[in-house]
Amino acid sequence: MNSRRNFVKNSVTAGLSAALLPAGAQAALPVAEAPRAPWKHWVWTNPDPKDTAAELAERYKKYYAAGVRGIFFEADSEQHCRAAKAQKLEAHRWIWTMNRGEKSLLAAHPEWYAVNRKGESCATHPPYVDYYRWLCPSRPEVIQYLENDYAAALKKDYVDGAHLDYVRFCDVILPVNLWDNYKIVQTSELPEYDFCYCAVCKAAYKTEHGIDIDTVQFPEASPSWRRFRYQRVNRVVARLMAVAQTHRKPLTAAVFPTPDIAHRNVKQDWVNWNISGVCPMIYHGFYKENVAWIGQAVAEGVGALNGKFPLYAGLYLSDFKNDAEVQQGIELALRNGAAGVSLFGNVADGTLAALKSASANALGTK
Repeated sequence: MNSRRNFVKNSVTAGLSAALLPAGAQAALPVAEAPRAPWKHWVWTNPDPKDTAAELAERYKKYYAAGVRGIFFEADSEQHCRAAKAQKLEAHRWIWTMNRGEKSLLAAHPEWYAVNRKGESCATHPPYVDYYRWLCPSRPEVIQYLENDYAAALKKDYVDGAHLDYVRFCDVILPVNLWDNYKIVQTSELPEYDFCYCAVCKAAYKTEHGIDIDTVQFPEASPSWRRFRYQRVNRVVARLMAVAQTHRKPLTAAVFPTPDIAHRNVKQDWVNWNISGVCPMIYHGFYKENVAWIGQAVAEGVGALNGKFPLYAGLYLSDFKNDAEVQQGIELALRNGAAGVSLFGNVADGTLAALKSASANALGTK
């Protein structure tokens, strides 16, 4: 399975992107009062098996000194988890959820995969890129498979929690700056990217709403059909949260940058989840926005959550021109109500210095 690092570097950003905000959404939002508690910062990373114990000890000691308190590891590495914990950092397993392209799973259960409005399955017709293989959230056997997968990770004593990723539907609309990459124009929801229209989903929708979705002229415009699909993913999240609670460990998630973008582009309803925290991927460069948008997006998410659980602003370091911009983005996030940030990319010494300065500035201690 490709790492998220390669996924982003190769501009295969379908799983992390959304359409541009309308012009009206770019107006300045009021700045929220900064939280009183210490910030909790995170790092997303894919553990490198070549790292030595000495390198990890030095790296994680620097992370902690800069204010990082947890790491999301994309692969299972006992070495990296224990090294992080030795430096007082939390070690969480970062797990792909609905996008699962394991060859063994594809071969054994092609019927588990989501179907688009044209009737094509992700098992045989992956959208955008070959590893976009989305499971159907309505199938009980899919949910059980995911429960078992998360339980296997959470039962390990060196794992402090789990982090959901790709917990949504496939992107029905990509950001405009990717349209040229895929030779498409997505000014509307095209049928080949609109999921899931499998027999299980259609039957469940008819039972709940009394409507055969195949008889609806424009199903992509149906509010009840859209809400039905939000709820399908919400139920998966609830089941996985129950698994985490069984193991007495937290469950967080990487989500789309704002509730509105999440709804419109990937049918993700993270405001209505009951989990331990979210990391909206506020990757401003993906949306052709400037650094100021980070604060606006955070304010929108924090306002929608209304204290339900903490929001940690996800920042893509390659989107910033320099460390000064990194510091600006972090300060904007914190001043608009984020409980911390989660960093993805090359976390160099300059990045850590920017993180430390931004945190101090936001608390008014510098």
